[in-house]
Amino acid sequence: MSNLDRQATLSVCGGRGFVVAEPVRELLSPRTVKLGESTEVRRLLPNLGRRMVGAWAFVDHYGPDDIADEPGMQVPPHPHMGLQTVSWLHEGEVLHRDSLGSLQTVRPRELGLMTSGRAISHSEESPRPHARLLHGAQLWVALPDAHRHTEPHFQHHADLPTVTAPGLQATVILGELDGAASPGTIYTPLVGADLTLTAGADLALPLDPDFEYAVLSMSGEAHVDGVPVLPGSMLYLGCGRTELPLHAASDAGLMLLGGEPFEEEIVMWWNFIGRSQADIEEAREEWMSGARFGEVKGYDGERLSAPALPAGVLKARGRVR
Repeated sequence: MSNLDRQATLSVCGGRGFVVAEPVRELLSPRTVKLGESTEVRRLLPNLGRRMVGAWAFVDHYGPDDIADEPGMQVPPHPHMGLQTVSWLHEGEVLHRDSLGSLQTVRPRELGLMTSGRAISHSEESPRPHARLLHGAQLWVALPDAHRHTEPHFQHHADLPTVTAPGLQATVILGELDGAASPGTIYTPLVGADLTLTAGADLALPLDPDFEYAVLSMSGEAHVDGVPVLPGSMLYLGCGRTELPLHAASDAGLMLLGGEPFEEEIVMWWNFIGRSQADIEEAREEWMSGARFGEVKGYDGERLSAPALPAGVLKARGRVR
């Protein structure tokens, strides 16, 4: 998934100074962003009050949208570096193409995981023809410095492990939950899980006290540690929890995101994650004029051009003024 914001700003994220070391209940409101011609997303991360959750650095929630008479998702070829993209659907399909030659349709509850490493480009679009509804989330995971220049690769996992309890079915997207581990490759300790709750479910989900957590509401009405979380909003939970009380007032869908606090400070701009403004400037220049990010073949349309990079935003050490 791309950040198509033409007024993209440089953001410094990560570092333990942003982490809340105890349990909290911090409700995050989304920012509405246009994604292409017909898809509107609710951006939860980065947020004015919360930049990251573990290594999770970017979260968009979209739909459910009726796209029966619309083109649906149409994201032209664009670059990424220093991160992993996670495609997760509840309804509809997304066709992924990338500069490695990958061509994959991602369907509901299947993991599309692209590790950009040093450089990759990709496109995402609703197939033609496509299902009536489109509903899902797109997320980024920041790569630690030791792995941010790794060779790019794409993984698709149609069968993922599940954890069940009365009123709950949890699909483990990345990392491990209650002993069930996803086959997706990760580079820092983290977890991502899709939680399906039936109306009236009342349970406590086991957590790792060393992780910080957040819960994104996808659908329905659920209470997370006593807080009502409506679809398209996210509750940040801090660290130090060994379990998470959940109650479903109706059938509901949630996403649990967590991980060890990301100690490194990163610089995020447009579709790049680096460690300095120089990293970002070099990546932008090479997308516009070079071959570093490769070519996406088969997409019917032009690739995205990079927005202008604002000057003088960062100091020498990469901190926002």
